[in-house]
Amino acid sequence: MPVVEPFIRWAGGKNWLVKSLDNIIGDLCYKNYYEPFLGGGAIFFSMDHPFHSYLSDTNQDLINTYIAVRDDPYEVIRFFLNYLNTEDEYYRARSAVPVNLAEQAARFIFLNQTSFNGIYRVNREGQYNVPYGHRTNWIYDCDRILNASIKLQKVKLKCCDFEGYKYRIKKSDLVFLDPPYTVSHNNNGFIEYNKNLFSIEDQYRLSRYIEFIRKRGAYYILTNAAHPVIKTIFQKDNDRLIELNRHSLIGGRKAKREEIKEYIFTNIPRGV
Repeated sequence: MPVVEPFIRWAGGKNWLVKSLDNIIGDLCYKNYYEPFLGGGAIFFSMDHPFHSYLSDTNQDLINTYIAVRDDPYEVIRFFLNYLNTEDEYYRARSAVPVNLAEQAARFIFLNQTSFNGIYRVNREGQYNVPYGHRTNWIYDCDRILNASIKLQKVKLKCCDFEGYKYRIKKSDLVFLDPPYTVSHNNNGFIEYNKNLFSIEDQYRLSRYIEFIRKRGAYYILTNAAHPVIKTIFQKDNDRLIELNRHSLIGGRKAKREEIKEYIFTNIPRGV
């Protein structure tokens, strides 16, 4: 199946990494695929997975949207096409309470596409509160939903912590890990929002999870900020540490978009 474009955009998404996957994975023959920090799913959609795929995230709205796209894409599209890209329509949709899964998914996709930078953020009451993005030239191709639905057939989807599918992992499976970044790139600061969403203690717990993956005889790929603390937490004996450059895609309207470094950790042998 050809590469499928993600049907949503996601702050911190890994579209930029797709072009480097061949150099990381090589000719690796793996079995089942796991992605427990799903987000926009760029890596999942870019690959052909030979066996079963298990996708998860702690964001219930996100997982519900994937389930609806998988199971009822035409109904999702039907609701989605009722939306107009105006500021009034955006705030009307933001305050609405959909009654079924397809309607929820259509609203989620619309808000994701027309919000400021595609950020997902909720207030203390759990209500989505990202402002309108003023994307005046926005056009959305609904074939992205249909193509994603095809790719998602027979895929297991679950709202859970990253360890939710832990004991399913077997020898020669592949786990792609893209956690929320806890520390900023190339400096000592915590990311104010993500340090609550995914703390430094969670990073250490993720490191222990990777030890479990290795003991199972499975493969992992971890992306994270290029920062000395992250290197200390995740560098494992005989595993590879790769530094890649990417352009920062998050910032205010006048923010400077800079090239930053990312760490890739993996136990996939070089030249497989």
